Amino acid sequence: MSDPAPHTDRQTWMSLLAKTRPEALAAVWGALDLTPEHALLRGPEIGTVMVQGRAGAVGDGFNLGEMTITRCSVQLGCGTVGHAYVQGRDKDKALQAALVDGLMQTDAAPEVRRVVLQPLAEQAEQRRSKRAAKTAATKVEFFTLMRGED
Repeated sequence: MSDPAPHTDRQTWMSLLAKTRPEALAAVWGALDLTPEHALLRGPEIGTVMVQGRAGAVGDGFNLGEMTITRCSVQLGCGTVGHAYVQGRDKDKALQAALVDGLMQTDAAPEVRRVVLQPLAEQAEQRRSKRAAKTAATKVEFFTLMRGED
């Protein structure tokens, strides 16, 4: 049986790339200063997917609505294939995310992780912490006082 860690690791960086703002990805991609030789297997294409929800997170599924996505697949010069599915209509973001995915499967992975993924993960954590602090500030605690003996 193979080790599931590489699969989980790839899910993590793919999720991070998909959720990152286009301008943030463009900034760190530019900082990488690496333009790998690549061919488009599937150029950036805009489409929609059906988003499903569950009542109470455990109930029956229902169709919530459609969401616009952009997908892209590239093949690096070394033969490695990278994919990306990102929310919205940003073709440049989809291409950059697919290139990052491809590079993360090569010997360039440590540099890509340091220059691209770590800064994006830190930005995502800062946004999450800020959102959590804002939510915590609105927390209301309820308590009950008992009157007499029943």
